[in-house]
Parts: sequence; structure tokens; C-alpha cells
Amino acid sequence: MKPRIFNRNFFLVLLADALLIFASWYGSHLLRFNFEIPPKSLDVVARTFFAVLLIKIGAFYFFDLYRGMWRYASINDLFRIIMAASLASSLIFFYILSAHGFVGFARSIFIIDWLLTVLLISGCRFSVRFFFQLIGKDDSVKGVAFRFFPMHRPRKTDAKNLLIIGAGDFGEKIYREIQDNPDLRYNVVGFVDDDKSKIGKQIHGIPILGPTGEIGHIAHRLHADEALITISSVSSQRMRAIVSACENSGIAFKTLPGMGELIGGRVSVRAIRDVAYRDLLGREVIRLEEKRIGSYLRNGCVMVTGAGGSIGSELCRQICRFEPAALLLYDQAESPLYDIDIELKKNFPDVEVIPLLADVRNRVHLTYAFKTYGPDVVFHAAAYKHVPMLEMHPWEAVTNNIVGTRNIIDFANRYDVEKFVLVSTDKAVRPANVMGASKRAAELLAQGQNSCGLSGTKYITVRFGNVVGSVGSVVPLFKKQIEKGGPVTVTHPDVIRYFMTIPEACQLILQAGAMGDGGEIFILDMGRPVRILDMAKDLIAFSGFEPNKDIKIEFIGLRPGEKLYEELITEGENIVPTQHHKIMVLRGQSCNQHVLNGNIDAIHRLAKNQDHKGIRLKLKEIVPEYMPNDIPSVRSEARKKGEPAPAADPAPSPLRKTGLPMG
Repeated sequence: MKPRIFNRNFFLVLLADALLIFASWYGSHLLRFNFEIPPKSLDVVARTFFAVLLIKIGAFYFFDLYRGMWRYASINDLFRIIMAASLASSLIFFYILSAHGFVGFARSIFIIDWLLTVLLISGCRFSVRFFFQLIGKDDSVKGVAFRFFPMHRPRKTDAKNLLIIGAGDFGEKIYREIQDNPDLRYNVVGFVDDDKSKIGKQIHGIPILGPTGEIGHIAHRLHADEALITISSVSSQRMRAIVSACENSGIAFKTLPGMGELIGGRVSVRAIRDVAYRDLLGREVIRLEEKRIGSYLRNGCVMVTGAGGSIGSELCRQICRFEPAALLLYDQAESPLYDIDIELKKNFPDVEVIPLLADVRNRVHLTYAFKTYGPDVVFHAAAYKHVPMLEMHPWEAVTNNIVGTRNIIDFANRYDVEKFVLVSTDKAVRPANVMGASKRAAELLAQGQNSCGLSGTKYITVRFGNVVGSVGSVVPLFKKQIEKGGPVTVTHPDVIRYFMTIPEACQLILQAGAMGDGGEIFILDMGRPVRILDMAKDLIAFSGFEPNKDIKIEFIGLRPGEKLYEELITEGENIVPTQHHKIMVLRGQSCNQHVLNGNIDAIHRLAKNQDHKGIRLKLKEIVPEYMPNDIPSVRSEARKKGEPAPAADPAPSPLRKTGLPMG
């Protein structure tokens, strides 16, 4: 339903504009002729006014100046008024030139008229905002006075004294929301910022008191109860320093998510949360090519497999920002699917969200999904990813990660999907475990569709490392262990991993999908690797304890299929930079789909028989760089070929107690 424009308010604004247009046109002549307009010029004013009126009203309508709610007038509205006045003045100039010439007409009139039009029209609009802001909810004399002198505003009773860390756009928006909403029980007592040029200045009458290193002193002097970190982009080193200063001050502290976590970039007090470990990784804002991403998502039907998972659910949130016509949530887990379905329908009412309780291994389910809805773009995030669990159940890795991927590729080809984006992992590089080998096989399946010329669908693979906060990652495990008083279990003191936040990973997946032409493997820049031991110490200290004193750290040894470090690129893969500084690309390999499919049929049969050893041997044929460390025959074969065989696992039995997966 289209919004109504021609209502009572429209005609009132139109009448006001007509009067202001007359005032600017007549006033420009008064100013030009020192308030003594010659009779000939006065005649020109009268003869041209109606044409000027129609031209200006038309320009205002073209720039949507009659759709705005002027109680919320902003800088953007001022720019539109300036553009409308500029267009109108240009048209008036050519109209006067063609219809009357410039005989008896002063050319400076156009400039004066343009200035008066901008001043009068914008003044009228902004006076409406000023009126509503002045009156507000409290129209008493005191209420109005405190809007003029916010520094003397009465303190909210039973409210916490709040220090805002970060005197930038985030901090200013949060301050305004706190002041405008009486239900938010905060009294902002000051800002803190490391920018020396800001210290000593004020924001809405609230002083910027000093750098973050002096939070303890400032909080004590102002009796602050809580601090709020409102910095949109901050390095890990600076974030650690801020958190340390807050901890030393003894006051509670919280943060706002980075811009990447705020859907649509909306800043709100409702987004305030406790500081989490992901904040200590640094929060660089990801620059996305919004138009390029929108060009393949907007108004189309998008399908996300594994939509209830950590990556899949965040992908769905990010995709909805780009206004697809429909979003298919494909997942076999009932509760997570229900949760993300309810959330998206509430937050994105204009997107048709369709939950499908289905399995990628079931071709009947896939037939219904593709035949009924015909998706244009598929994001395949459904996968089993727990390394130790799949070492114990390798047949599940085969049926879900390999056969399931081949199934959905078959249907994408059959129903002419435009783009297919496979979400992969750094464990697919020189895999030492079943999970990594199964994901590498899935990569080969997707890559080969374009390199073998089998499909017109563009197949794109995105490979990245661990994401902080995902289901089964190391951070939730460490937190649970800390809550129980320890010990915190680390597999090996030298284990390192790459980490990024879930929103960052999903944004880069969408960006890579926009950049891909088919057959590429895109690699996300994971930044600097993190030593798991350092992460454990940080989380213990972050919880207010001292590592190895209050809470012990124990080393339990590498688990089946685990490596000391993960890689994003395997030997022989030629990496190429892209236009996006956070994304690199590997081009396609030679065509081997016939052999690959034959091997997959064979390994599928082995999976049905739950043949532990046979599955690993066949995986070695499909993925030659796969080096399982618990099958002697495979290790002996590797030595004969001169390949480096991994060291034997300290406890090769897949049934030993190992805890939850390490990311």
C-alpha cells in the first residue's frame, strides 16, 4: 500500500511554501534595488511569479520535500532543500532567458533568490523540529528551560552515574537517547576520550574529562557507577588497555557492539552488552560494497542451508539487510530454526521468511525446496564441524559434508541457480582430520562445476578459520570451566588458531559472493593468529581471577585429528589479492569431476557400512594431502612416497575423554 501524500498537512505545507516562494522572489528584488523596486522590474515580478511558483513547487516535489516528517528534520533534509533550490533556480534562469530575455532584469536576482529560498524553506522546516524538541514530553517552564541549558538538567532519581568512553558519533547518539528517554536510568556525568584535541570540550554541555588511562581517577571524583565503551572501531591493543583501566577503576563496564554487529548500523542503548572476548580481538569496521552485494541479493530468492547455526543465522540477518524478496531457512535442527525464523520475521517484516525443516542429505526435501521456491542464490553453510566427534563418526562427515554438498549442487544445477556460495574452513588445508578432509572434498566438488564447464551456476567457495562465539568454539568451553572454578583445559601450550567474529565472517562471505565469477576459493584475512594458551589466560583474567593461582590451566594433549596450527593456503595454491583488502582468492584447478564422483559413490557405500578405516583410506584417495595420523597403513604408504607423515597422536583412541572441540 502506497503512503498518502495529499493529506491536510501536505496542503498546509504547500500553502506555506507558496507564501515563502513569493517572499523570496519579491524579497530578492527588494534587496537588489535597495527596497525601491523600479516599475518595470515590479512588472517583471508580477508576470513571472506564477511560473517561478510552479517551477519551485515541482522541484520540491521531485526531491521529496513533501514526504518528510519535519519534526525529525536533519542535515540530509537540508541538503535536499539546497539541491531542490539549485535545480529550481537553474530552470527559472533558462525560463526567463527564453521567454523574456534579460531586458530590465537584474542577473543578481537569481543568486539572492536562491539564498532566500534556502533560508526560508529550511528555516520553516527546522522550526517545526525546534518546536517539537522544545515542547517535548515536558511542556512546563522548567522542562523547556532545561532544554536550553542541559548542563543544569535535574538528575534522574535512582539512576546510575555513567561515564561514556568515546566522545565520537557513537557516544553522542547514546547520550541523546539517554536524555530523551526518561525510562533509561542513567545520569551521564562525563565523557572520556584519548583524543587530546577533544579533552576540555563539551558535548551537549557534558564535559570531556580526560584520557582512558585516567578512568579510575575520573570515576572516583564524579562518583561514577558504570562506564560504557562506545568506540565503533578499535584495535585489540587499545581495547585491552581500556578494559584494563575499567577493571582497575573498580566500576562496572559494558560496551556497544562494533558497527559490523549492528544490523543496518543502528546505534541504540538496547544494543548495550557486557564486554566479551571478541571485543579484545579488535573491531575494525568492514567496508562492504553495498551496491555490488545488493545487486545479487535484492528482490531475489535466497536460500541458506544450516540457517539455524552460528554462521547460518548471522548470514540470514545480514542478507535481510539487502531486501531479498524471499529467504529460505533450510535446517534439520528444529529449535534453532524456530528461533531464527521468529527473530527475522519480527525484525524484517518486509522480507518473506520461509522456514524449511529439512536435511541436505534427503533429496526429497531438496526437490520440494527447489521446485517450490526456485532460489536464485544459495549459501551452503550446513556442515558437521566438530573435529573429535567426526573422528569417532566419520560416516556422518561423509554423508553430511560430502554427499549432502553434492546433493545440493545437483539441485542448484538442475534449477539454474545463479550463484552458489560454499562456506568452508581452514581445516580443509592439508587436513589431518576427517572433518577437514570432508570439507576439502566439498571444495573440490564446488570448484569443479565451473572448471569442468559442467554448470552455468557460479560456484564460489569461502574459506576462513574459527569464529568467536560459534557453537562448539573454545571460548564458551573456557567460560563454563571458569564458572565452575576450573581447571581450564588446553590441548597443547603451542596450539595457535585464527579467529574472527561471526558478523565479520558473514559480511566477508557476502562480499566474496558478490566478487566471484565461478570456480574461485576466496580466503578471508583472519589477522594475526592467537595462541590458545594466551586466550585461556585472558579469559581467566577477564573474569577477575589470576591464571594458575585462582584457576589452574591444564594441558590434556592434542586430540585425534588436531594440529598445532591451521593454515588457510595449501602448498601449490597460487594466491591472488582482490580489490578488497580483507579477501584473497585462489583460482580453479584442473577438471577431475568424473574421478571425484566415482570416489564419492564408493565412500558413500563405505559410510553406509560405517567402515572406519575404509572411509579414511578413500578420503586419502579423494584428498591426497589428507594425512590421518591413526592409520598405520596410510602412514606407511606416505613414507614410501616420500611424503611427510604427521607424528603419532599421543592417545590415538578416538574414545578417550577429550572434552569439547577446540574451535
